[in-house]
Parts: sequence; structure tokens; C-alpha cells
Amino acid sequence: MKNENIPGDVKSKSLKEARDEIDDILNKLESKDADLAGSIDDYKRLIQLNNHIDVLFKKKVKEISSTTAKIKKNDKK
Repeated sequence: MKNENIPGDVKSKSLKEARDEIDDILNKLESKDADLAGSIDDYKRLIQLNNHIDVLFKKKVKEISSTTAKIKKNDKK
């Protein structure tokens, strides 16, 4: 799922907010009272949240790589 396919309400979440919602969904899905129809919607939401977290991590990796490259470049001077 590409970033543009992630709903705005998910894109606006911080990493902690997304992780907290994932924990809530997982607890709901693991309960013995979970209904199948609701579980499908919950699973779709879980995938969206997971993809959002993946995008956030990729952005952070780029930032870290850029910072590391600048530090290495300055160290060589």
C-alpha cells in the first residue's frame, strides 16, 4: 500500500498513537468475543496503520542516513 492510499486520519497519527491503536485492535482481535465482520474491518485498519508506521520509519532512516553522511563528510575535512 502506497502512502497516498493511507487515509488522512491514519496519516495524521504519531508513531505512538498508531502503535497504541494497533495494540487496541490486536487486543480486540485476540478476544474470544470478536465477530468476523468487525474483525475484517479491524484487520484492514491494522494494515493501514502498519503501512503508516512503515512510512514513518523510512522517513526517519533517510534523516539518519543524511545526518550520518554529513557527519562523515565533516570528519574527513
